[in-house]
Amino acid sequence: MSLFHLFLLAVIQGLTEFLPISSSAHLILFPQVTGMQDQGQVIDVAVHFGTLGAVILYFWPDVKMGLLGIPDMLRGRLETPGARLAFLLVIATIPVILFGLALKLTGLDDAMRSVAVIGWTMLGFGLVLWWADRVSDGQKADTDWTLRDAIVMGLWQAVALIPGTSRSGATITGALFLGYNRRDAAKLSMLMSIPTIIASASLLSLDIIRDGNTELAFEAVIAAIFAFLSALLALALLMRLLKSISYTPFVIYRVILGVVLLAWAYS
Repeated sequence: MSLFHLFLLAVIQGLTEFLPISSSAHLILFPQVTGMQDQGQVIDVAVHFGTLGAVILYFWPDVKMGLLGIPDMLRGRLETPGARLAFLLVIATIPVILFGLALKLTGLDDAMRSVAVIGWTMLGFGLVLWWADRVSDGQKADTDWTLRDAIVMGLWQAVALIPGTSRSGATITGALFLGYNRRDAAKLSMLMSIPTIIASASLLSLDIIRDGNTELAFEAVIAAIFAFLSALLALALLMRLLKSISYTPFVIYRVILGVVLLAWAYS
């Protein structure tokens, strides 16, 4: 895979990961639209891993607090904010791990990488996001995160394994329905991506090691670096925009793209 090809994939991932428009869908659609080689799930996870670095850097105070709270969490002490955050992130990650393993073992993860599936999920979950944004009272902040909320958002995140749903879009939708304000809904969504991406990247890393494909491993590292740089810029812009805009522009984009994809799939 050429350096330019890897660069394009990384930029697509970096610009779409934090927007509720499904970065995975855009990565799946890219080779079908351009005719370029399908990069496969290893490169998909590599660019996700690059955006993980951007999340950690941007939210470092919260990440640091969670890391420092892990020892207390392991001892069953959840009184400190750090231990509580670490515990809730673990709880929120369990559904996506279980659902992800089920999809991989059954082979459905590859079967769902189709234009029709992406079109329906892009359209349907876009409208659900619009509804959540309309009905949310926005009174809750990230500091109000509870065990129940973590479980609910974790289930939304698991559903987002269906291509086109959008991991950030699904978790933000869940947070909005729970009453979180737009910016903190996005913040919780980004923090939830950390253990999720680590889990998926670890799983596919075993595949690379088992296959001994050093060329693919090198391409994955390059793609991750490009994705980190583009994602850091996109994340900073999104968090600033959410202070003054709703999610409606992203919903409009999803609906238009969904309709176009369905027309393409069934033509």
